[in-house]
Amino acid sequence: MGESAGGLVAVAIMRDEARVWATGVERGTKPVSVHAPNEIARHHHVREAQHHHGHDTDHHSSIFYESITEAVGPASAIVLIGHGKGKANEMLHLTQYWERKHPDIAQKVVAAIDSDLESLTQDQVLSLLRDWFEEYKEFI
Repeated sequence: MGESAGGLVAVAIMRDEARVWATGVERGTKPVSVHAPNEIARHHHVREAQHHHGHDTDHHSSIFYESITEAVGPASAIVLIGHGKGKANEMLHLTQYWERKHPDIAQKVVAAIDSDLESLTQDQVLSLLRDWFEEYKEFI
């Protein structure tokens, strides 16, 4: 994919981690990993908010999504990969977050690929992205 992909960035997102490929998806390319705040801090923060009669459960998600936003900022096009199932669909949550907070980034999303990320190796994810790019490169 490399130079022919231009500013295409791929994001594989799971509940507590996103992997961002901004430099191509050739075999062996290493992504930047973005991690969600850890669960202990997350639960402590929620309990504190509840104690003060607020329910700020979105704060840690916002931190996670803002870190991803920073990583994809220079992209001209973004492909998301996620598991696409139910309430835990982080790909959908990220897209909705961008639509609300960063519509300029949301407009760059050209594809959302449903996949079982947890069962795929990093090279299999890269292969999935290369296959997608070969099929749709004339549209981006």
